Amino acid sequence: MKKFILIALFIFTSLHLFAQTGLKTGEQAPAFTAKDNQGKTLDLKALLKTYKAVVLFFYRGQWCPYCNKQMSHLQDSLQLLTDKGAYVVGVTPETNENIGKTVEKTKASFSLVHDEDYKIMKAYKVNYVVEDAMLTRLKGYGIDLEKNNGNTDHVLPVPATYIIGKNGKLLFAHFDKDYTKRASVKSMLEVL
Repeated sequence: MKKFILIALFIFTSLHLFAQTGLKTGEQAPAFTAKDNQGKTLDLKALLKTYKAVVLFFYRGQWCPYCNKQMSHLQDSLQLLTDKGAYVVGVTPETNENIGKTVEKTKASFSLVHDEDYKIMKAYKVNYVVEDAMLTRLKGYGIDLEKNNGNTDHVLPVPATYIIGKNGKLLFAHFDKDYTKRASVKSMLEVL
Protein backbone atom coordinates (compact mmCIF):
# COMPACT_ATOMS: atom_id res chain seq x y z
CA MET A 1 0.00 0.00 0.00
CA LYS A 2 2.83 2.40 0.88
CA LYS A 3 4.44 1.76 -2.52
CA PHE A 4 1.12 2.55 -4.23
CA ILE A 5 0.84 5.81 -2.29
CA LEU A 6 4.37 6.83 -3.29
CA ILE A 7 3.69 6.01 -6.95
CA ALA A 8 0.49 8.06 -6.82
CA LEU A 9 2.42 10.94 -5.22
CA PHE A 10 4.98 10.76 -8.02
CA ILE A 11 2.34 10.90 -10.72
CA PHE A 12 0.66 13.91 -9.16
CA THR A 13 3.88 15.82 -8.39
CA SER A 14 5.51 15.08 -11.72
CA LEU A 15 2.67 16.81 -13.56
CA HIS A 16 3.87 20.10 -12.07
CA LEU A 17 7.56 19.70 -12.81
CA PHE A 18 7.68 20.01 -16.56
CA ALA A 19 8.84 23.63 -16.45
CA GLN A 20 11.96 22.71 -14.50
CA THR A 21 15.14 22.09 -16.44
CA GLY A 22 17.96 21.97 -13.92
CA LEU A 23 21.50 22.74 -15.01
CA LYS A 24 23.66 20.69 -17.36
CA THR A 25 27.18 19.30 -17.12
CA GLY A 26 29.69 21.90 -18.29
CA GLU A 27 27.62 24.91 -17.20
CA GLN A 28 28.96 27.43 -14.71
CA ALA A 29 27.64 26.69 -11.22
CA PRO A 30 25.84 29.65 -9.65
CA ALA A 31 27.74 31.01 -6.65
CA PHE A 32 26.03 30.97 -3.26
CA THR A 33 26.65 31.80 0.37
CA ALA A 34 24.57 30.24 3.15
CA LYS A 35 24.74 29.06 6.75
CA ASP A 36 24.61 25.32 7.34
CA ASN A 37 22.93 23.40 10.15
CA GLN A 38 26.06 23.76 12.32
CA GLY A 39 26.15 27.56 11.91
CA LYS A 40 29.09 27.44 9.48
CA THR A 41 29.03 29.96 6.63
CA LEU A 42 29.41 28.16 3.32
CA ASP A 43 30.62 30.15 0.33
CA LEU A 44 30.91 28.14 -2.88
CA LYS A 45 33.95 30.07 -4.14
CA ALA A 46 35.76 29.62 -0.82
CA LEU A 47 34.88 25.92 -0.69
CA LEU A 48 36.34 25.43 -4.19
CA LYS A 49 39.60 27.06 -3.08
CA THR A 50 39.89 24.48 -0.28
CA TYR A 51 38.34 21.36 -1.83
CA LYS A 52 38.74 19.63 -5.20
CA ALA A 53 34.96 19.64 -5.71
CA VAL A 54 31.62 20.31 -4.06
CA VAL A 55 28.84 17.72 -4.16
CA LEU A 56 25.65 19.79 -4.02
CA PHE A 57 22.34 17.99 -3.74
CA PHE A 58 18.77 19.11 -3.17
CA TYR A 59 16.29 17.23 -1.00
CA ARG A 60 12.62 17.74 -0.22
CA GLY A 61 12.48 17.10 3.52
CA GLN A 62 12.66 14.68 6.41
CA TRP A 63 9.24 13.31 5.42
CA CYS A 64 10.57 11.95 2.09
CA PRO A 65 11.78 8.33 2.34
CA TYR A 66 13.74 8.61 -0.92
CA CYS A 67 15.58 11.68 0.36
CA ASN A 68 16.39 9.92 3.62
CA LYS A 69 17.66 6.86 1.76
CA GLN A 70 19.89 8.98 -0.50
CA MET A 71 21.27 10.90 2.46
CA SER A 72 21.98 7.70 4.38
CA HIS A 73 23.92 6.41 1.35
CA LEU A 74 25.87 9.66 1.19
CA GLN A 75 26.65 9.43 4.88
CA ASP A 76 27.73 5.79 4.59
CA SER A 77 30.05 6.77 1.72
CA LEU A 78 31.12 10.15 3.05
CA GLN A 79 34.70 9.05 3.69
CA LEU A 80 35.01 7.84 0.08
CA LEU A 81 33.76 11.21 -1.18
CA THR A 82 35.97 13.27 1.12
CA ASP A 83 38.99 11.11 0.29
CA LYS A 84 38.47 12.25 -3.32
CA GLY A 85 38.57 15.89 -2.13
CA ALA A 86 34.83 16.57 -2.14
CA TYR A 87 32.80 18.69 0.27
CA VAL A 88 29.15 17.57 0.53
CA VAL A 89 26.27 20.06 0.90
CA GLY A 90 22.54 19.30 1.02
CA VAL A 91 20.02 22.07 0.30
CA THR A 92 16.39 21.95 1.43
CA PRO A 93 13.36 24.17 1.99
CA GLU A 94 12.68 22.52 5.37
CA THR A 95 13.16 24.48 8.59
CA ASN A 96 16.22 24.08 10.78
CA GLU A 97 14.10 22.14 13.28
CA ASN A 98 13.17 19.65 10.58
CA ILE A 99 16.77 19.53 9.35
CA GLY A 100 17.50 18.26 12.86
CA LYS A 101 14.95 15.48 12.31
CA THR A 102 16.63 14.65 9.00
CA VAL A 103 19.98 14.36 10.78
CA GLU A 104 18.42 12.03 13.37
CA LYS A 105 16.97 9.82 10.65
CA THR A 106 19.99 9.73 8.34
CA LYS A 107 22.95 10.37 10.70
CA ALA A 108 24.10 13.00 8.18
CA SER A 109 27.30 14.70 9.31
CA PHE A 110 27.77 16.79 6.15
CA SER A 111 26.49 20.35 5.76
CA LEU A 112 22.74 20.88 5.37
CA VAL A 113 21.35 24.27 4.36
CA HIS A 114 17.86 25.69 4.87
CA ASP A 115 17.37 27.56 1.58
CA GLU A 116 15.36 30.50 2.80
CA ASP A 117 13.66 32.31 -0.08
CA TYR A 118 14.81 29.44 -2.34
CA LYS A 119 17.76 31.41 -3.71
CA ILE A 120 19.95 28.36 -4.27
CA MET A 121 17.11 26.21 -5.63
CA LYS A 122 16.13 28.97 -8.08
CA ALA A 123 19.73 29.53 -9.20
CA TYR A 124 20.08 25.81 -9.98
CA LYS A 125 16.60 25.69 -11.61
CA VAL A 126 15.22 22.93 -9.39
CA ASN A 127 12.39 24.76 -7.57
CA TYR A 128 8.69 24.25 -8.22
CA VAL A 129 5.44 25.16 -6.47
CA VAL A 130 3.19 22.33 -5.33
CA GLU A 131 -0.40 23.03 -6.34
CA ASP A 132 -3.28 23.10 -3.86
CA ALA A 133 -4.79 19.77 -4.93
CA MET A 134 -1.46 18.06 -4.32
CA LEU A 135 -1.08 19.78 -0.94
CA THR A 136 -4.39 18.33 0.11
CA ARG A 137 -3.25 14.86 -0.95
CA LEU A 138 0.04 15.25 0.90
CA LYS A 139 -1.80 16.32 4.05
CA GLY A 140 -3.97 13.22 3.68
CA TYR A 141 -0.74 11.20 3.93
CA GLY A 142 0.32 13.15 7.03
CA ILE A 143 2.75 15.46 5.22
CA ASP A 144 2.28 19.15 6.08
CA LEU A 145 4.58 21.23 3.88
CA GLU A 146 3.64 24.45 5.66
CA LYS A 147 4.74 23.04 9.00
CA ASN A 148 7.78 21.31 7.52
CA ASN A 149 9.00 24.39 5.62
CA GLY A 150 7.73 27.08 8.00
CA ASN A 151 5.86 29.05 5.33
CA THR A 152 2.83 28.94 3.08
CA ASP A 153 4.33 29.12 -0.41
CA HIS A 154 4.69 25.33 -0.95
CA VAL A 155 8.01 25.26 -2.82
CA LEU A 156 9.97 22.02 -3.19
CA PRO A 157 13.07 21.12 -5.19
CA VAL A 158 13.45 18.46 -7.82
CA PRO A 159 15.93 16.19 -5.97
CA ALA A 160 18.95 16.99 -8.16
CA THR A 161 22.66 16.38 -7.56
CA TYR A 162 25.55 18.38 -8.96
CA ILE A 163 29.32 18.06 -8.66
CA ILE A 164 31.08 21.39 -9.02
CA GLY A 165 34.75 21.37 -9.99
CA LYS A 166 37.50 23.76 -8.86
CA ASN A 167 36.89 25.95 -11.91
CA GLY A 168 33.24 26.42 -10.89
CA LYS A 169 31.90 24.31 -13.75
CA LEU A 170 29.51 21.41 -13.32
CA LEU A 171 31.39 18.13 -13.69
CA PHE A 172 28.24 16.11 -13.05
CA ALA A 173 24.53 16.85 -13.20
CA HIS A 174 21.78 14.45 -12.17
CA PHE A 175 18.36 16.05 -12.68
CA ASP A 176 15.41 13.69 -12.94
CA LYS A 177 11.82 14.75 -12.35
CA ASP A 178 11.12 11.24 -11.05
CA TYR A 179 11.93 11.82 -7.38
CA THR A 180 12.59 8.10 -6.88
CA LYS A 181 15.66 8.22 -9.16
CA ARG A 182 18.72 9.63 -7.42
CA ALA A 183 22.37 9.94 -8.32
CA SER A 184 24.35 6.96 -7.06
CA VAL A 185 27.46 7.42 -4.97
CA LYS A 186 29.24 5.20 -7.49
CA SER A 187 28.46 7.63 -10.34
CA MET A 188 29.71 10.53 -8.20
CA LEU A 189 32.94 8.75 -7.34
CA GLU A 190 33.57 8.03 -11.02
CA VAL A 191 33.54 11.78 -11.70
CA LEU A 192 35.64 12.72 -8.70
